[in-house]
Amino acid sequence: MKSLILGGVKSGKSRYAEQLANDSGRPVTIIATATGDDAGMRARIARHQAERNPQWQLVEEPLRLGEAIAGIEEGHCVLVDCLTLWLTNLLMLDSEDSLNGELQSLKTAVQDCRHRLVMVSNETSMGIVPLGELSRRFCDEAGLLHQSMAQHCDEVVLMVAGLCHRLK
Repeated sequence: MKSLILGGVKSGKSRYAEQLANDSGRPVTIIATATGDDAGMRARIARHQAERNPQWQLVEEPLRLGEAIAGIEEGHCVLVDCLTLWLTNLLMLDSEDSLNGELQSLKTAVQDCRHRLVMVSNETSMGIVPLGELSRRFCDEAGLLHQSMAQHCDEVVLMVAGLCHRLK
């Protein structure tokens, strides 16, 4: 079973994804894509770590997500948190080759994945079109990424105000 959990900031998506991982009955490996570049992000990461089951294995991988998913031991539940932070990391490299290669690697890893897979991502494109070129590019790439991942997932959920809305 492959799940994509979408939602806005503080919508409850990580909490819901963690519940799915707990309910899987499998050993859980979380792949964290965030980098602690500023105090606010470091605090957010620390909060997630404190709330997370201490028995879970942690893989920190800000760039090579497809490779990380493919490398997890068979029989685990893999929780990816989150796709949009990973996408941001790639866009900041300012390398089309890296971006395209990593997007393809992720798509292949998700298609081939035999784990229970739960992926978390921020839904960002439900408002006005951003003014800045990089912001518009991010929203466009995130939308395309979500479409691609949804196509390969059995379940797609949109979280709003802590409530789960099943899309697929």
